[in-house]
Amino acid sequence: QVQLVESGGGLVQAGGSLRLSCAASGGDFSSLTMAWFRQVPGKEREFVAAMSRDGRTTVYADSVKGRFTISRNSAKNTAYLQMNSLKPEDTAVYYCAGDRSPYTSVYVRAETNYYYWGQGTQVTVSS
Repeated sequence: QVQLVESGGGLVQAGGSLRLSCAASGGDFSSLTMAWFRQVPGKEREFVAAMSRDGRTTVYADSVKGRFTISRNSAKNTAYLQMNSLKPEDTAVYYCAGDRSPYTSVYVRAETNYYYWGQGTQVTVSS
C-alpha cells in the first residue's frame, strides 16, 4: 500500500517561507493525483492545492493563490508545497494526500477524493 509522510513544518514569522515535503512509498507515485490540505482545531480540513499525475495541471485555494506552489519530483517520489509570504492565518496542520483517480477539477478540492493521507506536519506562523 501507499504511505505518505510529510515533513518540513515548523515555526516561522509572518512573511517568511517554508517548504513542505511529502515522501511516498509502497506504490507508483506517478499514478497519484497529489494534493495538500490543512486543518486547524475545530474546523474541517481545508483544501490548499492539488496537482495532476503528470504535473501539468494545478489548482489552488483562493487563500493561497500566488503565495503557495505545489510541485512533484517523480524521481524522488516526493510532492512539495512551497509556501511564501506566510500569514498567521496559514497556521494549521498540513496534510498531503494522494489518489489513483485522475485529476478532475471539481473533485480534487474534496478530501473524499483521496484515499492515501499523510500524518500531517504542523506549520505555525507568528505575527
